[in-house]
Amino acid sequence: MALSFLASETFETPCTITVEQSSEHFHAHVELDGDIAMEPGDKVRVHGAPIQIPFGTSRVFERRATVTRASPLMRGVTKVAAYFDLSELYEVSFHAGRIK
Repeated sequence: MALSFLASETFETPCTITVEQSSEHFHAHVELDGDIAMEPGDKVRVHGAPIQIPFGTSRVFERRATVTRASPLMRGVTKVAAYFDLSELYEVSFHAGRIK
């Protein structure tokens, strides 16, 4: 009997990486070709040498990436863990009056 709730799928796909390093923006975005939807627990590993660009520039790179789909069990664990991580962000308190 196969343990399908533990199995994960791995595949390679082309991807586009957009990198910008300037005083207005500092980011790197990866877009997988073919509109591949990512779900909780999925992992992406982009292949190739580390990317370095000069300050004040923006560049686009074409690479390959390996996508590893989370198993149903890991997807569930990731969703539960994310719920508790999110709850840490909205811890607030209210005071009846001004603190002196």
